[in-house]
Amino acid sequence: MLRRLAGRRGGEDARSLTYAEAKKLARVEDPGDRIELAGRTDIRPEILYFLAEDESPDVRREIARNSETPRQADKLLATDVDDEVRCELAQKIGRLIPGLSEKESSKLQDLTFEVLRILAEDQLPRVRQIIAEEIRTATNAPPDIVQRLAEDLELIVSAPILEYSILLTDQDLLEIIASRMDTGVLAAISRRHNVSESVCDAIVAARDEPSVAALLANPSAQIREETLDSVIEGAPSVEKWHEPLANRPSLSQRALQRIAGFVTSALLNVLVERNELDAETKQVVKAAVKKRIKEEDAKRQPTVEDAEHDREDALRAKKLHAEGKLDDAAVSKAVKAGQRAFVEHALVHKTKLPLVSVRRVLESKSGKAVTALAWHADLSMRTALTLQKELAQVPPHAILNARGGVDYPLSQDELSWYLDFFTG
Repeated sequence: MLRRLAGRRGGEDARSLTYAEAKKLARVEDPGDRIELAGRTDIRPEILYFLAEDESPDVRREIARNSETPRQADKLLATDVDDEVRCELAQKIGRLIPGLSEKESSKLQDLTFEVLRILAEDQLPRVRQIIAEEIRTATNAPPDIVQRLAEDLELIVSAPILEYSILLTDQDLLEIIASRMDTGVLAAISRRHNVSESVCDAIVAARDEPSVAALLANPSAQIREETLDSVIEGAPSVEKWHEPLANRPSLSQRALQRIAGFVTSALLNVLVERNELDAETKQVVKAAVKKRIKEEDAKRQPTVEDAEHDREDALRAKKLHAEGKLDDAAVSKAVKAGQRAFVEHALVHKTKLPLVSVRRVLESKSGKAVTALAWHADLSMRTALTLQKELAQVPPHAILNARGGVDYPLSQDELSWYLDFFTG
């Protein structure tokens, strides 16, 4: 009977309880009945407050979860001896903060922030972590609580605030950087949206390699040209900076030329794909490509199996070429059948380029380079599109589509330049 009276919200047997019934249930010996009562949202606040002091931690956890629990009871639970009770309470209070509006009574706001402050100072890092993660984007959290969490020595607590909270000022961040020179803290700040110039300068000055890499990878970070120059100066020996540097938006021509001096040919492809190069920079990058290609080709050592397989495909491609049958239809059919080696040799015959150059273009992930290769092979733009999508696995954003549905979208001069650039 008692369990039916205390039927959980939404259950078939659930019904409203009178105050007398709820009061009676709050004192029954079976903790299961008290747990069910503690989870209800239709009973008087004083009953919930009474249950906040229940001897069973399971009952107190249910009270901590309950959205209708009066804040005075939450304050009591904020110092509960059971860790899970405080964790449940932290989850609830943290989620309440962003939606706490000025319409709430000042007393309720004060009580809520008081509970939040107690939890933010809890000795258990997990409790503080929950609070930090829940209020990281809140614009109405008390600044002193945000500051305390940002300065927490446990990274799981400080990182969410350092990365996301807009309540931290540049001065706050600069002071934290000066006092906490560890990678986790610096990297979290590096990932913030719109990191200011002064904060960028401080992170780069710290010379923590993972943090500088995170800063470079953050497109919204406002890195001054002089600061970027200092990064590029030390970048040749720091490989983890190469990719984010190559992908950095709005690089100057001078920066592009300097970066071209030490990144791989794959990243040189990225530089070309992402940036408009002036004539001087084109020459510098092209020279760097040729040097890198020579170095990388020297390291290629095909296996005996590869050589045997290539020989068979080369003979078949040579035979079809001699018969005049190595056309768009033959190449497209081979691409769709997954006959990569045959397609590579077919392109060798049609372009008169070395196999290593054909493979380099197909491995470049560059829509422009693959299109230029198809053009040089006297294939249609339709086949060029097939090569890009199905053989070269060019990313969707880099695929070069036909002009007017059928024509090559680049001029002959542009196609020649890209082909020369990627083949050395």
